[in-house]
Amino acid sequence: MDNLLILERLDRLEKLLIGHKEVLTFDETCDYTGISRSYLYKLTSSGKIPHSKPNGKMLFFEKKKLVDWLLQNNRKSKQELEAEALIYTNRNKLR
Repeated sequence: MDNLLILERLDRLEKLLIGHKEVLTFDETCDYTGISRSYLYKLTSSGKIPHSKPNGKMLFFEKKKLVDWLLQNNRKSKQELEAEALIYTNRNKLR
């Protein structure tokens, strides 16, 4: 039981450290995004995810670009859509 608790705390500490880095390794990117290794390889080989390969072998990922990529197909909530519709309706009434 004590070993499990130590491993859980160590895992949380590793995630906190990754949170402060600007450039992530391949494995850190998998942990940060929750993307599996095989899918991340597929995304990099097809050029669908921003990454760098400075020495032609190791892959690196800029965290800011990852966040932008992860959020690129943003979907508005029902509340946001209703607020936009209300603004649009009121704007057209004033014309």
